[in-house]
Amino acid sequence: MCNMTLIDPPLSKIAPRQIGAMNFLGLWTLYSREVKRFLNVFTQTLMAPVITTLLFLAVFALALGGLGRTVGGVDYITFLAPGLMMMTMTQNSFANTSSSILIAKVQGNIVDILMPPLAPWEMTLAIAAGGVTRGLLVGLTVFVAMLFFVPSGVAHPLSALWFAVNACLMLSLLGMLGGIWAQKYDHIAAVTNFVITPLSFLSGTFYSIDRLPEAWVAVAHFNPFFYMIDGFRYGFIGHADGNVIIGYLLLPCVNLLLWLLTHRLISIGYRLKA
Repeated sequence: MCNMTLIDPPLSKIAPRQIGAMNFLGLWTLYSREVKRFLNVFTQTLMAPVITTLLFLAVFALALGGLGRTVGGVDYITFLAPGLMMMTMTQNSFANTSSSILIAKVQGNIVDILMPPLAPWEMTLAIAAGGVTRGLLVGLTVFVAMLFFVPSGVAHPLSALWFAVNACLMLSLLGMLGGIWAQKYDHIAAVTNFVITPLSFLSGTFYSIDRLPEAWVAVAHFNPFFYMIDGFRYGFIGHADGNVIIGYLLLPCVNLLLWLLTHRLISIGYRLKA
């Protein structure tokens, strides 16, 4: 006991760690947790989306007669590839954040996220960044796999990156909102089946909206998913069905609104605190 007394500092000299304006260690730890969570099952989170996307490509190229067709001055397969990539990236971004929050709530370990000294904006940033990372990694993996089947370059790399990051962020934030709102897995499945998938499929992923009736073209221009897919496709093939400038400006505005809403719900503990 005497030796321990000489070694241990007096209690009066022990002070809490000063965090400052940003908890860098906590932010990095939560972000690392989100990334390691999906990397531990990479065959499901990275490899499976590649197989699914290539199957979509094969179906449209072979079974539905996509070979030989042209859209926007390029081969249909070249036109289709960026849309499939974007759809896969956004779906995985949504799945990462929504499952992370919902599983933590269902298993009762959401307290492990709420208790550490993290501000609501730090929690929002770390979890959303995890979803963006998964989306971009999936997109990069799909892109490399498609190079063996689709001879295409990248016409505007910075535009492609801009729309990829903003689209993944938008779906990551939507996934967080879905995970916060959901109380069981069926709720997330409902959001995916009735919101995410229809908006993705009706946004020009598989076709040019110029082929739609005039009324449906107008409807498509109110769909933010259209702008993220159209802008991403423009980055690859240099062709866009809509106004790319609107997409450049619209996606950050949508992300800001989603960020503020997510931050507010986390701040008040909506469906997070018992």
